[in-house]
Amino acid sequence: MDAPLDDRRKRILYRATHRGTKEADFVVGGFFTAAAAGIPDAKLDEADALLDEADLDIMDWLMGRLPTPEMWNGTLFDDLLAYYRALGTKV
Repeated sequence: MDAPLDDRRKRILYRATHRGTKEADFVVGGFFTAAAAGIPDAKLDEADALLDEADLDIMDWLMGRLPTPEMWNGTLFDDLLAYYRALGTKV
């Protein structure tokens, strides 16, 4: 059985699954639903910052329509990108 999420992870998960666009809810929300419990405490600030980004920007970065800003290279965004690529054509 999965351990319950702490309040911060619950808030991150809520923000990730209530983005405002169905596509972002599916991709970003899906990633954080799968990953929230395993995100190291040291990366929670990174998760919050990523969720502060606009849906359209995140989706454009994931789809390659815009280059990913340098600040997101080597971060939790890389895990989100890998999750998105694993989805294939489901989006």
